[in-house]
Amino acid sequence: MNMYVSNLSFHTGEDDLRKLFEQFGAVSSAKVITDRETGKSRGFGFVEMGSDEEAKEAIKGLNNKEVEGRAMSVSVAREKSTRADNKRW
Repeated sequence: MNMYVSNLSFHTGEDDLRKLFEQFGAVSSAKVITDRETGKSRGFGFVEMGSDEEAKEAIKGLNNKEVEGRAMSVSVAREKSTRADNKRW
């Protein structure tokens, strides 16, 4: 299951994110989204876990948890829509 993680501290890196979620099971990937020009964190990311049960436990355990002074938000990630789907006529 792929999860969207927001309200991250700008100091939280991918290794930090992985360690937080590994408390609940095996993490397939952890990605902090960065600004293209500056390379700095944009304050959100994605974590993927192979087991839906472990991912649900991670959501329960980590949603609204304070990390580095910020209450992060964790939810199931929505499927990425194509740009054509987002056009407004």
